[in-house]
Amino acid sequence: MAGHSKWANIQHRKNAQDAKRGKLFTKLIREITVSASQGGADTATNPRLRTAVDKALSNNMTRDTVERAIKRGAGGAEGKNIASICYEGYGPGGVAVLVECLTDNRNRTAGEVRHAFTKSGGNLGTEGSVSYLFSKRGMITFAPGKQNEKILEIALEQDVLDVIDHEDLSVDVIIEPSKFEMVKKIFDQKKLNYAHADVTLLAATQVSVEEETQEKINKLIEMLEDLDDVQDVYTNCL
Repeated sequence: MAGHSKWANIQHRKNAQDAKRGKLFTKLIREITVSASQGGADTATNPRLRTAVDKALSNNMTRDTVERAIKRGAGGAEGKNIASICYEGYGPGGVAVLVECLTDNRNRTAGEVRHAFTKSGGNLGTEGSVSYLFSKRGMITFAPGKQNEKILEIALEQDVLDVIDHEDLSVDVIIEPSKFEMVKKIFDQKKLNYAHADVTLLAATQVSVEEETQEKINKLIEMLEDLDDVQDVYTNCL
């Protein structure tokens, strides 16, 4: 794996969307509620919930809010009528795009996602059209600096899949999903502070596009992320 830091792209977009924090919290709460409803309220035995809680806390959601969302999900049917759907398509320049959604109305979500693709010069594909390009991976991202040597040492000890040094941008540690929590815990114990840790989807190969096309892709991503039902957007673009 190589290419520009995915976290750098995400961080850039999130910094530009600070005014949308309320919408972000709504999405995080929905993920927590659904995770607790489907897998139980114990983060020790529910990895999806544990990841959702970690993401919420890292985005400065209060623990009280997190606990209320867990109780709502575990205690009732609120999360049971929400379906997980992944839409696949092609953005400008033929870039592969995956859109993960949580929705209680498939028709509404499909229409909104299709509209975003069409308006941005892309199109929705059939199931399986681009998902084969992506693999689920754990990723722990560190700011570059004095920690690099220790990060590499621990990564080698834990036999991670890859360590990608983006020079002045970030250092990404790529991990099998089954080992993600264990490796993250080791970094926590060693007091190595990371900027971001998550189980995500990464493309095995990435494509480079011209600046004009990149701007169109960024517009598509922003339109998709602005939809209430969209949880995450992934591309194979550098």
